[in-house]
Amino acid sequence: MNLSIKQLLGDLPYTAELYWQFRQKDSPTTVGMNLTRLRDALPGWIRTAENSPYRSQPGKKVLVFGMIHYWIEHTTLLALALAGMGHEVTLAYLPYSHWRKPENRFDLRRQNLYIRETLKPAEALINIKSLFGEKEKRGKGDDSAIQRFSASTNQQSPNHSITQSLNLQSRAFRDTQYSLLTEEVEVGSDLYNLRLARDTEMAQAALAHLTAARPDAVVTPNGSILEFGVLYQVARHLGIPVSTFEFGEQNYRMWMAQNDDVMYQDTTSLWNARNRPLTEDEWTRIRTMFEARQGARVWQTFERQWQTADSKGAQQIRAELGLDERPLAFLPTNVLGDSLTLGRQLFMGMTEWIRKNIAWFGDHPEYQLVVRVHPGEQIGWGPSTFDLLTETFPTLPENVRVLPADYKINSYDLVDAARVGLVYTTTMGMEMAMIGKPVIITGQTHYRGKGFTLDPETWEQYTETLRGALLNPDAYRPDQAAVTRAWIYAYRFFFEYPQPFPWHIQHFWDCLEEWPLERVLSEEGMAEFGKTFGYLVGEPMFQVEG
Repeated sequence: MNLSIKQLLGDLPYTAELYWQFRQKDSPTTVGMNLTRLRDALPGWIRTAENSPYRSQPGKKVLVFGMIHYWIEHTTLLALALAGMGHEVTLAYLPYSHWRKPENRFDLRRQNLYIRETLKPAEALINIKSLFGEKEKRGKGDDSAIQRFSASTNQQSPNHSITQSLNLQSRAFRDTQYSLLTEEVEVGSDLYNLRLARDTEMAQAALAHLTAARPDAVVTPNGSILEFGVLYQVARHLGIPVSTFEFGEQNYRMWMAQNDDVMYQDTTSLWNARNRPLTEDEWTRIRTMFEARQGARVWQTFERQWQTADSKGAQQIRAELGLDERPLAFLPTNVLGDSLTLGRQLFMGMTEWIRKNIAWFGDHPEYQLVVRVHPGEQIGWGPSTFDLLTETFPTLPENVRVLPADYKINSYDLVDAARVGLVYTTTMGMEMAMIGKPVIITGQTHYRGKGFTLDPETWEQYTETLRGALLNPDAYRPDQAAVTRAWIYAYRFFFEYPQPFPWHIQHFWDCLEEWPLERVLSEEGMAEFGKTFGYLVGEPMFQVEG
């Protein structure tokens, strides 16, 4: 069926439903929306949740949201696990198989039916709610929730009130950055308009459903980007408790936040509750982990190995890169366009900041700069920071080196060689402070303001601090108390901020072999993960111990 016919049929009632019933029932619409593994696993999950020993305990009214096939798989199991713990759960979904490509409504309506039919066996335990096409389902005369929202914001147009009051233009801009993995995008581009339209539609659907259903808690992945971020924002606007969660470099651990965007990694509550000296065992654990990171080794549950080479020592690295004895600054980048980076600017974005650094060092040949592009960019789909920088500077200043993402080097050799570290939000800055290096932070990162970094608030303050640290690093380096604080904070961040959780999104089916739902809903599983499931539905985290 060609695209023009699909576009025509997409607006006609019952066409997709009839096509589904007679031509496609139980088959995936696209390669990107294949839920065969979920369909096969679902009966066993349902039986386990139904027979859970925790099924009869009192619970909350919870909404869990997912879209894109892998998140639908993940959130379906999460919803059933929560139902097995006694909660009244609604699993809401959208039928999109892409977040940066347009999909015609005929295919979307068929995908919507495919997801609904796949999930239908779970209706005995959880409510299944599609948020797709809410405007059509409500009808033209049933916009009461949106009209109340319009009145509350003193706006005339429902679309205008939602777009303006939830700042969806800014969200669409960030979604476009994330979709292209770059900070510099065009407002009004086809992709920007696609994201704005989808975010607006999601805001309308979420506003209508949450206003009517009024759950006790909302649970959604991420919180920074795409429809996940829109749902988070609508729930916050309505005053409904919401938990956001994501996964990092540790298996069987998740990042999560309550009434906050988890990708900002706000550790304030954790630090207030746990800012105290480490025990001997804790010191041993953080030192062993740090040594593994420096030595380019995978350690325990940490699966990523960002260092691509063994240590060679500072002097050999200086010789390899053609550096002399002039004072050196080391700038490790973040992954360009990652949701841990976007929206973290204090006085400028990361790309602009790096460019201005290169220009500044070009005007100050008495110093040297090495920029190492994050190795994680090798697995992304967007432009490389290296390419953006070399486009701006076809010929780099003689005192500046920019190392591409695949350059074989151990960053800790550059740390040893440098007088000062310059970071946007990467945890490498925290690790430099742990060995007593002066570190200047220019992005809104979780460890900024914790007492062991230099935190300028303007470009002028930044360059003044940079010059001082290059000339006299001893006057700017953290003292022993601050270094100790950095180690304590690092332990809390790496080992206590991530919460135990059985199913990592990147290894979902493998994790299920180790922690099937039956094991999670056992006494052993609840001892390991029960608190995390409680946090997801609003039980307080990081309480100050009395």
